[in-house]
Amino acid sequence: MRRMIVFAALGACALLASCDASPSAADPSFGLGHTPTPARLAAIDIDVDPSGAGLPAGAGTSSDGAVVYAAKCASCHGAKGEGLAPVPPLVGRTPDVGYDFARADRAPRTIGNYWPYATTVFDYVRRAMPQNAPGSLSDTETYAVVAWLLHENGIIGANAEMNATTLPAVQMPARGIFVLDDRQGGRPFR
Repeated sequence: MRRMIVFAALGACALLASCDASPSAADPSFGLGHTPTPARLAAIDIDVDPSGAGLPAGAGTSSDGAVVYAAKCASCHGAKGEGLAPVPPLVGRTPDVGYDFARADRAPRTIGNYWPYATTVFDYVRRAMPQNAPGSLSDTETYAVVAWLLHENGIIGANAEMNATTLPAVQMPARGIFVLDDRQGGRPFR
């Protein structure tokens, strides 16, 4: 038994001694992946910020969105956005705006009681929905679904058209509960 332990230890030492501890000057990508083309970068550079920068051309209304939602969203989120377990609800204003989500984190966070910017709803729907085909909605379909969601949450009127001008102007009920993180000090990170 002792002999096996000694041979195992010597083998481990030999293996460690044969390893080069210095960084390799070889390809840092290890031969994986490739440099994306400008066209590929443009296709994935679709972020939208709270001011509306990055919103594409197109427009949609709640009535247009009801059709798209029924066809592409309701199977997971429910016919009225009520959520189907385990998918959370999208529609609802309970608990009311101002509810302390930090202290009672089990309350549902819906578009009507939690999301601070309508442009963020657009950005998320555009990138991640529907779950079985993320990014498959056209810009017009995305505007329409977002208009339907905002209308169902009582945020916009039934005939309001959402587009690159009107969407950033929507005042979300929960906008005031979010504060700018302007802390100073501490160790910076990148």
